[in-house]
Amino acid sequence: MGKEVKGQAKVGVAVEKLWKALAVEPSSVLPRAVPNLIKSVEVLEGDGGLDTIMIFHFGPDLPPSMAYQKEKIVEYNEAERQIGLEVIEGGRLVHGFNSYTTFFKLAGIGDGETLVDITVQYEKEGGEEVEEAALPSKTIESTLLFLKYLEEYILKKSGD
Repeated sequence: MGKEVKGQAKVGVAVEKLWKALAVEPSSVLPRAVPNLIKSVEVLEGDGGLDTIMIFHFGPDLPPSMAYQKEKIVEYNEAERQIGLEVIEGGRLVHGFNSYTTFFKLAGIGDGETLVDITVQYEKEGGEEVEEAALPSKTIESTLLFLKYLEEYILKKSGD
């Protein structure tokens, strides 16, 4: 049975703008917003919705073992602003995980603010409890940092 860790962030950007950056235009926005983390995002299959397969090429701030990660969109609900990305190759899977999926749920909480709920669901064989819990927790931490950088980028771009 899988395990999960959760996190939450308040982002000072309207929910529509954040959803567009994360779910609608990730290949054009993310490499510009966080170039040290994400070098490029390519859509390999699909139209950006459910079952779309993308490859993320990571930047210099990540270790060589995390050079890339192929992900499949396993949940996509524009009305509820929910997206789930399952790692299907590379990235987290090279650390011995059988499955690794990150879910985002965005909710507008006022003028120009969004609450982001993050859930990482994962499975790993073996009894490596300390390491097993550490990597998903690091995913939450790095996702919170990523959202901060994305917020700064969107706000700067809006001010242009």
